[in-house]
Amino acid sequence: MHPATYSGGFFGLIILILDLIAIFEVLNSNRNVTSKLLWSLLIFLFPILGLILYFLFGGREEHNSGYESIA
Repeated sequence: MHPATYSGGFFGLIILILDLIAIFEVLNSNRNVTSKLLWSLLIFLFPILGLILYFLFGGREEHNSGYESIA
């Protein structure tokens, strides 16, 4: 088989891993239940678009109080 055949599977695996990380991050945040549900559904139903929107507009630093500031 041609090596380019495997690139789609590899790309899909990377997207799946990033989606799972994003959903895990959403569910462990201190957002309200509605916000958690909507972000999770967006990421689940539209894996690439939802992931991009979450990382651009998710406001993760406001909702993850578990991270300690370095500076």
